Amino acid sequence: MISSPEGDGVAPDAEREASSSSDAERAPPPAAAAEPARSRSVPAASHDEPAASSARVEPAESGPDPERLRARFGRPFEAGDVIFREGEPGTESYLLEEGRVRLIKKVRGAERSLMVLKPGDLFGESALLGGAARSSTAIALSRGVALALDQGTLQNLVERNPAVAMRIIKQLVGRLRDAEDQIEIMMLNDTQSKVVNALLKLAQQSRATGSAASFAISPMELSTRVGLDVDTVKRAVQQLREGQYLRVADERLEIPDIEALRRLFGLLGLKDEIRGEQ
Repeated sequence: MISSPEGDGVAPDAEREASSSSDAERAPPPAAAAEPARSRSVPAASHDEPAASSARVEPAESGPDPERLRARFGRPFEAGDVIFREGEPGTESYLLEEGRVRLIKKVRGAERSLMVLKPGDLFGESALLGGAARSSTAIALSRGVALALDQGTLQNLVERNPAVAMRIIKQLVGRLRDAEDQIEIMMLNDTQSKVVNALLKLAQQSRATGSAASFAISPMELSTRVGLDVDTVKRAVQQLREGQYLRVADERLEIPDIEALRRLFGLLGLKDEIRGEQ
C-alpha cells in the first residue's frame, strides 16, 4: 500500500489581526507590504475544520500549480504496488500523474481486468460517494505518482478551476461510452468479431480527435476491452495483420483501410448468423 505524505501548512499569523494602533510604528515598510500574496504559505486547518478547508488550491484565474499539488498530495508508487483493494472503504480518489495503473475486479473467484489507466486519468472516484467501498483493485504496472484527493479537496479544486471540472466531466463521459462499447462487444460470440469491433471503435475515436486511424494500445489494454485473455487477443491481431487489415509497430496499431475492416466485420457477423441457424 502506498504511503501518504503529511501536510505542509503553517500556523496563521494571528498577531496581525490582534495588533492595536499603538503597533503602527512597527508595521513593515510599504515595499514589504506590497509582497504578492502567492508568496505566503497557506495556513493549515485544524482537525476540527471541514475537509475542504484543509486543501486550499490556487485561485481560478491563475490555475492550480502542478508542482505544489504534487508536493502536497502526491503519492509515489512502484510497479506491483496495490494502491487500493476491492471492498476496502474509500476515502480518496486518485488523479494519475505518471505511470500506468490497472484496475481489476473479482468475478466468480477469477480476476478480470477492467481498464489500464494512463496519466491524466481519474480513478477510485467512488470514494467521493460518502461511505462507498472500493469496487475494484488498483495495481501499479510501473513506477509513477498519483494525486490523492479527498472529497473536500477535489470539490475545492473543481469549483475554483473550470478547466479541471471540464476535464473530469469529459473523462467520466468517456468512461460511460467505453462501458457501453464493452457491453456491445461482450454480446458478440466470435472472438475475431470482438477484436475487430473494438478496433473499429478505437479508430472512430481516433478520427474524431482529428487523427488518422492509428492509435497506441497494448495487448493487455485490448484484452481488457474485449474481455479475452492476452494470448487470444495476440492471435487475433496477428491474423488481422496477415490479412493486411492491420499494421503493427511496437504498441501502435494502424488501420490502413477502415472500410475494408468494416466489411470484414459484416462478413464475420453473417458467418455467425449462418452458424447459429444450423
